Amino acid sequence: MSTAQPLTQGVPSASPAQRRNAIEARAMRRGLLFMAPAALLLLAIYIAPLGLLLGFSVTDYRLGAVHTAFIGLDNFRRAFDDAVFLRAMRNTLVYAAIVIPLGVGMALGFALLVYSRTRSRAIWETAYFLPVTATLVAMATVWQFVLHPSLGPVNAAIRWLGMEPLSFLATPSLIIPTLALIGVWQVLGFNMVLFLAGLTNIPKDLYEAARLDGARRPLDRFLTVTWPMLGPTTLFVVVTTSVSAFKVFETVAVLTKGRSGSETLLYAIYLEGFEYAETGYAAALTLLFLLIVLVLSIWQTLYMDKKVHY
Repeated sequence: MSTAQPLTQGVPSASPAQRRNAIEARAMRRGLLFMAPAALLLLAIYIAPLGLLLGFSVTDYRLGAVHTAFIGLDNFRRAFDDAVFLRAMRNTLVYAAIVIPLGVGMALGFALLVYSRTRSRAIWETAYFLPVTATLVAMATVWQFVLHPSLGPVNAAIRWLGMEPLSFLATPSLIIPTLALIGVWQVLGFNMVLFLAGLTNIPKDLYEAARLDGARRPLDRFLTVTWPMLGPTTLFVVVTTSVSAFKVFETVAVLTKGRSGSETLLYAIYLEGFEYAETGYAAALTLLFLLIVLVLSIWQTLYMDKKVHY
């Protein structure tokens, strides 16, 4: 009498390693599906525009032109022979040289003062953070009135002191420093809030230990405890402030419109791309701007990271 054979006879069973590989493959496919929307968004917002910039930068394309020609690196060579671009780069470097140290140093100083307050701390935090929430274009209009040669309160105070009024936004030697001080005012509140967060995270026990070790003066405790523990926060503040300084555009566009040699890098790119319709040349300038900001950010991160205590 024959017996019925099981249906699975002759079908080799999967080994534990094969089952584990199948599970990992399914998890990988699911992970790729979850990652796909973010990857497509990254491709559409960053990678595709960067590819278009690379393509335009090696052509003589003008906005609205029907025909274009490949010119290689001529646009990049033209940039280093362009007096306007070189002046814009110099102005941007001067602007950044003023905004970065003042924007970081003053924010740290105000954060230390506000942190020591108890009842009025929230009021000071709000007051210093208000410029961050304001629209920079609107605030630039306010600054235009404040610095007005005849109607502005700044020149009124200068006349009250018995001195001649100054045209802050028309005198070539004063334009960039004036714009830089407005830039410091803009980043001060945000940087101060970041430093306040860093100060809050410093354990109180470290100050007690430093006091027992002989650091009795506030300056000694700042140099031995506060400043080293604020290293990660300072690194982040310096990098973000540097990027913001090199991206200055709104104040130039509203207050000076590039008059009297006050162009900055982004404003020079705007002029070439939208006012003069030199799309290919503007694309080359944009790539140079991105390269400058990238190199600066990497250098700051690598240099300061060696001195940061995590």
